[in-house]
Amino acid sequence: MKQALKATSCGIHAAASVVGKMEKLGPLGGVFDLHGDDDRFGQKTWEKAEAEMQRLALNTALAKGKLHEQDLDAILAGDLLNQCVGAAYGLKDFNVPYFGLYGACSTAAEGLILASLLTTNGYFERAAAVASSHNCTAERQYRSPLEYGAQRTPTAQWTVTGAGAFIVGGEESAMALIRGVLPGTVIEKGIKDAANMGAAMAPAAADTLLRFFGESNTVPEDFDLIVTGDLGYEGGAILCDLMAIEGVDIRKVYNDCGMMIYSRDTQDTHAGGSGCGCSAAVLASYLLPKLATGALRRVLFLGTGAMMSPQIIQQGEYIPAIAHLVCLTSKEEKEWKLC
Repeated sequence: MKQALKATSCGIHAAASVVGKMEKLGPLGGVFDLHGDDDRFGQKTWEKAEAEMQRLALNTALAKGKLHEQDLDAILAGDLLNQCVGAAYGLKDFNVPYFGLYGACSTAAEGLILASLLTTNGYFERAAAVASSHNCTAERQYRSPLEYGAQRTPTAQWTVTGAGAFIVGGEESAMALIRGVLPGTVIEKGIKDAANMGAAMAPAAADTLLRFFGESNTVPEDFDLIVTGDLGYEGGAILCDLMAIEGVDIRKVYNDCGMMIYSRDTQDTHAGGSGCGCSAAVLASYLLPKLATGALRRVLFLGTGAMMSPQIIQQGEYIPAIAHLVCLTSKEEKEWKLC
């Protein structure tokens, strides 16, 4: 395989998050920009609520960056719903060229990769990447309506009700820099259990990380944080084991957005959080501000996604997965060479 790691010269100028009530009550509740008290966000259906989260997230990111919709050359957005209707309906009133994305829970990273490549190479001056998920819409589509009261297995993750929006452009006035990106490849290792997405996604994360270290000639200790989004406790442990088998120990610098967003002691989310909105919200309101202040200087952000559909699961097929990587640094690390 030819080298896939691409150096970029762009930054994230502004970011914003919108979350639901349960996420607001979690350990990171104080950092999110907006939250809903009933997860409806003033809408009649859960799907419309998710669309409203996307609209609110992008509007808030634009306001934080002192920008307007006419300052955007494109919006790259997606969610977990069929045909990505959360993004399409939520962003339909923005008079901006729109690209719909589906990367499952890796959508935020996928959007950042594409936005960074397009702006670095001069095709766009500024682009927005937006991603969302909603617990109630995801449960209805992928498993069963909440009213059914189905028992969840210990390996199951809780789909985050949340959205994140990012404004990507040049390096000047950026809160953090995107220094390189590595698209993932589809990996399938024989996992059929839709209630154990962490196990399905962990091999894809390991594949991307190993390729990154090989192509960039770096080691885990070169980074303050390697964060996945979102393997949860089950998948995170599997990833660390898979990397250790290859002689690469990431445990000292590893964390996962699905483990960070909820309290394992006080919130019954089993194996942690999941969903497009999980990594998007954590990155937008927790990790990026730390990069902006220099509290974090080098971060590897891996968006992991289980590329499944209800029909495929019902047919007994295995779950393919993907992991997209974005290398982020503080502005103080501008002279650091990745590749």
